[in-house]
Amino acid sequence: MERLGLRTVTGKAKVVGTLIGIGGAMLLTFYKGLEIKLWRTNVHLVKQQGQLYRYHPHDGNRVLGALLSVGSSLSYASWLIIQAKMSERYPSPYSSTALMSVMGSIQAVVFSLCMERDWREWKLGWNVRLLTVAYSGIIGSGVMVALISWCVSKRGPLFVSVFNPLVMILVAIVGSLMLDEKLYLGSVLGAVLIVCGLYAVLWGKAEEMKRMNKLMPSDDTQAQAIEIISSANVDANDKIRLEIARE
Repeated sequence: MERLGLRTVTGKAKVVGTLIGIGGAMLLTFYKGLEIKLWRTNVHLVKQQGQLYRYHPHDGNRVLGALLSVGSSLSYASWLIIQAKMSERYPSPYSSTALMSVMGSIQAVVFSLCMERDWREWKLGWNVRLLTVAYSGIIGSGVMVALISWCVSKRGPLFVSVFNPLVMILVAIVGSLMLDEKLYLGSVLGAVLIVCGLYAVLWGKAEEMKRMNKLMPSDDTQAQAIEIISSANVDANDKIRLEIARE
């Protein structure tokens, strides 16, 4: 849905910015380097919930996990394109979000019933589990999807997807502060590249929007043209009436 325009400066900025952002995300993921010690809070969720937190590094299928991760990324990219197409015919982000949430809830319930048979896991008390479910439902599935749909309808899927690498930066920072995870030099370098790539893409997109706005007539210009045409028609009708009156 995006024209590359490699011969233009804006097109080159979008392509180069995207590649820089991908490179920053790869660097943040695979390169560690020196450990950076930040100021940390006294709240460590992992330590407080230590009796519930168990990490098994050798369990699971890593190949299947990698394939599912790639499938999730492709599905999300396809969803953004579908949102852009759908917003042209159905520009209602709130009702579309409600419909998607209902269908997602049905699928999640069916999947959970198949995977989790212990009814004790379904109980929610006044603890962090209730907060997690409420936050995921209200913010993660409600507000976030509505905002994404609105942004896609206004700026397109590229504008929205280019902000995804920022999530990795926020996760690295919050994980170091709240989850007692270590922060490395690779995370900082990757974050810098992600921000630079984001700025390049946004700059190219903004310049492209300015150029399109200059080429397309504004509403005021169209209104003035309609007024001129209307006045011209009135003048022509007046001339015809004068000629008829003279005859």
